[in-house]
Amino acid sequence: MSEMDRLKAIMDRLRDPGGCPWDREQTYETLATFLLEETYETLEAMRSGPPSAHREELGDLLFQIVFQCRIAQERGDFDIEDVMRQIAEKIIRRHPHVFGEGRLQTADQVLAQWEQIKVEERRGKRDTSMFGSVPASLPALLKALRISSKAARVGFDWTELGGLLKKVDEETREMRQALRSKNRTAIQEEVGDLLFTIANVARHAGIDPEQALQGANRKFVERFRFVEAGLGRAGLKLAPENRARMESLWRESKRALRRTSPGRRSPSSGISGSAPRRARRMARS
Repeated sequence: MSEMDRLKAIMDRLRDPGGCPWDREQTYETLATFLLEETYETLEAMRSGPPSAHREELGDLLFQIVFQCRIAQERGDFDIEDVMRQIAEKIIRRHPHVFGEGRLQTADQVLAQWEQIKVEERRGKRDTSMFGSVPASLPALLKALRISSKAARVGFDWTELGGLLKKVDEETREMRQALRSKNRTAIQEEVGDLLFTIANVARHAGIDPEQALQGANRKFVERFRFVEAGLGRAGLKLAPENRARMESLWRESKRALRRTSPGRRSPSSGISGSAPRRARRMARS
């Protein structure tokens, strides 16, 4: 018995009469949160965990897929064999340069062909836009990356980074004007335009903006923990009246943590911000 067959048998046992009461009660709706949670835990393990943690989280994520396939099977919709068959056929269909005749030499050629094949696949569907496959529930920054990547594949893009940086300046000026006007609707629109443009800057630089922002979040929290610890040693609390001391500790944290950063010790490791050559495979969906 293969390990996949064993996992399917375990899932069957959990859902069968006499199985686990909790597992038998689960539905698509109740599993949605677990799917998101396991996805983010997998991403965290990919980023900073040892191989054993990455393996474990991939297993947890796979179990969620098996779980949903079992529910679909009970409903008479599909089963896991249908899922695997469909994705296998899709991958073969979208790689004619590998499984058929003809060869492509560059990743850019592959992505252009990939998008054209998807155009053909959308024919006859209700939503024929190339953006129809972008999930509405994607985090906004990641969604901006997906949207702009798709537009770029059909040639609708800045031709060089300099023009894009000028666009950042333009959007920054417009945001400042909106802030001066104190018009909440205008401010929201201009902040959104600036964020969308920044996502494009990241894409042109070969950086995933979602990961970049997550890194900035982690850096801020790490530095502020340093501030919290410093205040605690001085018998002070986090409060506006201690702002000057917090600022001093913040500057100290930047010096201290910069000295101990893994990226500072090994600039070529990729931890300190080195980017892949292009973000070609960020958005193949």
